[in-house]
Amino acid sequence: MNEKAGETMVSIKDVAKEAGVGLGTVSRVINKSGPVKDSTRVKVEKAIKALNYKPNEVARSFKMQQTHSVALIIPTLWHPFFSKFAYHTEKELAANGYKLIVCNSQNEAEKEINYISMLEKNKIDGLITITYTHDLDQYISSHLPIVSIDRHFTQDVVYVTSDNETGGKVAVKELVKRGSCELAYLGSVSAIKNESVKRVAGFKKEAELHRCNYHTLVVEEPVKDIYKTVLRFLEDHPKVDGIFAMNDKWAKIIIRTLKELGKNVPQDVQVIGYDGITSSKDEELTFSTIKQPVPDMAAQAVQALIKIIKGKETEQKIVLPVTFFEGNSTRSEKQG
Repeated sequence: MNEKAGETMVSIKDVAKEAGVGLGTVSRVINKSGPVKDSTRVKVEKAIKALNYKPNEVARSFKMQQTHSVALIIPTLWHPFFSKFAYHTEKELAANGYKLIVCNSQNEAEKEINYISMLEKNKIDGLITITYTHDLDQYISSHLPIVSIDRHFTQDVVYVTSDNETGGKVAVKELVKRGSCELAYLGSVSAIKNESVKRVAGFKKEAELHRCNYHTLVVEEPVKDIYKTVLRFLEDHPKVDGIFAMNDKWAKIIIRTLKELGKNVPQDVQVIGYDGITSSKDEELTFSTIKQPVPDMAAQAVQALIKIIKGKETEQKIVLPVTFFEGNSTRSEKQG
C-alpha cells in the first residue's frame, strides 16, 4: 500500500482481499454497475467500512472521459467467423455512436495485452475480446468495460456465447435420424479452455442417449497439419458413418479427405460442421452445419459492453441458440 501524508492508502485490491472476492465484484458494488449477490454485497460493504476505503475519484470519473471507440481483439481476420463477427460488431457499434478498432492479434499475447493496457489508460472506452491461446487473467480486471466471446476469465467478466452443448446434441440427433450410429467427433482444444469444449460434451451425451458407438479425436492446439490428423483417424476408424466436426474448417477438410479415401459423402459417411459462416458474401453454404447466430452474438456483445460503459447492469453470461442447416453432406431423413 502507498503512503500519503502519513496515512496508509487503501486500494480496491485491499478491499477485494478483505472480502474474499474479485476486483470486479468490489467495483460493481462501489459503482452499482452489475449483478452481485446480496450476501456478497454485504461482505464487500463490511470490508469497505472496516478498512475505511475511499473510492478513487479518478477511476470513478472514467465514464466522463469517453473516446466513443471500442477495440475488438480477434485471432485473425482470415477466419470467416472472426471477420463476420467483426463486420456485425462494427455495424452495431456505429448504430450506437461508437467507432471500432480491430486488433488482429495473430494469437500474440503482447498485442492482446497492449489493447488491455489501452483500455486501462482510457484510450478506448471498452473492449470485446475473442482470445483462446494465452493466459490473460492477470491482466483482465472486471471493473474495466470488457466483454468476452466464448471464454470466461477468473475475473467476473461478462461473456457471450452460442449454445455449444446443444449444438453437439443437435448434430448427433440429425446424424442418427438420417441413419448414422457409428459416430465420431473430430476437433482440437486450446490450452486455455473455452465454451467450444462443450460441443464434444454435448456430442457424447447425445450419442450415449441413442446408444450409438462413438469415437473422439481431440488434439491440442496448435494443430500442425489437420489433414494428416484427419487422414490417420479415418484410416483407423473405417466403420464410422457419421461425423461431427468442431467447426466448418475441420468439416471441409474431413469431407475432402473422405472423398480422397473413396468414401461417398453423404451416402457412406455424413458430416456436420459448426459455425455456418461462408468465406465471402457471395459464397453459398453447401454442407450441413450447426449455425451460430453471429449477428445476434455481435449485437448482444455490443449492447452488454455499452451497458457496462454506462454503469448499467447486464447479464453475466449470455447464451444464444443455434440452428441446424441442412446441406449436401447429410442425407435426407427419408433415406436414413
